Amino acid sequence: MSLSECGAPPQAPTVDLLGLRVSNVTRVETIEMLHRFIRSGEPHLVVTADAVALEIAAGDPEFLDIANNAALVTPDGTGLLWASRHLGQPLTERVSGVDLAEQLCATSGPKKFDVYFFGAAPGVAEDAANVMRGKYPGCRIVGVQHGYHREPEAVAAVVADIAEKRPDVLLVAMGMPRQEKWIVDHLPQLRIPLSMGVGGSFDVFSGRVTRAPLWMQQSGLEWLYRLYQDPTKYAKVACLPRFVLRVLSRQRISGA
Repeated sequence: MSLSECGAPPQAPTVDLLGLRVSNVTRVETIEMLHRFIRSGEPHLVVTADAVALEIAAGDPEFLDIANNAALVTPDGTGLLWASRHLGQPLTERVSGVDLAEQLCATSGPKKFDVYFFGAAPGVAEDAANVMRGKYPGCRIVGVQHGYHREPEAVAAVVADIAEKRPDVLLVAMGMPRQEKWIVDHLPQLRIPLSMGVGGSFDVFSGRVTRAPLWMQQSGLEWLYRLYQDPTKYAKVACLPRFVLRVLSRQRISGA
């Protein structure tokens, strides 16, 4: 079953960036929409997209279809803001997936909704959940599972645990596009109001990875800080020059 058959369609105005439709929303608007998705009780997928996501989408039609049918695709990277300006369709601001995930944890107590952490290496999600509970008293994280389950029986047990806990929010940290594909594969069965792929957010929450200084985030250099912290991410950022060339080529063609 495709996402268009089991999840809510796009819920905000979008900007077409190299074929991927990115929601033109502010952080405040996004948080309000996430809370509305939760209250609706109907399944919604949120994708947090950066420049790497656009490059993945260029070579993965399945992921592109998932993203373009998601309820929301947030611009999680200054590269997307740069591209949108060069293509004559400027996005309003960056909306970070890490910030959204933390805001959901922070508001889960006051707004009385339940959150489930799924993904990352063994022990990471548990530590991340404990940090969030300590930082935000009353935080309602009702379940935690790591993402290294390979056997079908183990995966089935995870799905059964999520179904039993019936969270309102499912945060999946498997890396893109695996996390989005996993959500879509299981959305018809779980029908969680808000599911979102969160990449390395649990590593950040747990303290295993630190975020770049604010000035680097605002200057579009967070990717460089991540590469400094973890040189194994070189393969991921190596696609960025291709992204830049694709944007400049599209700009010349369109005359933006």
